[in-house]
Amino acid sequence: MLPSGNRMRRRDDFTLAVRRGRRAGRPTVVVHLLHPDEEPGAAAPPLVGFIVARPVGNAVVRNSVRRRLRHLVRPHLDRLPAGSLLVVRANPRAGKARPGELAADLESALDRLLRPASKGRR
Repeated sequence: MLPSGNRMRRRDDFTLAVRRGRRAGRPTVVVHLLHPDEEPGAAAPPLVGFIVARPVGNAVVRNSVRRRLRHLVRPHLDRLPAGSLLVVRANPRAGKARPGELAADLESALDRLLRPASKGRR
């Protein structure tokens, strides 16, 4: 389970991360990350939110995917900068993905976003 202090609850935080953050897409997930140096509030812990829409599957499948994603993100919390906003959006393939595939896609997307940005790219 994700610690309570790291859960994203406000709609404004979701919108801010998705619209202004960097994005990395994989077949099962799309990850949006907004670094704290881009927005105020860097002293706060990193916040993580999940978007699992109806195309992923019925309510049982969506809740299962959300629980799996929460479990997979927890070990990566210490890698996130303080005050950052992370949104993990499940693609329709996530509903039928094997746990290993979901974990690999999430880790790959996080690695891409947490590596230093090259010149001229955000």
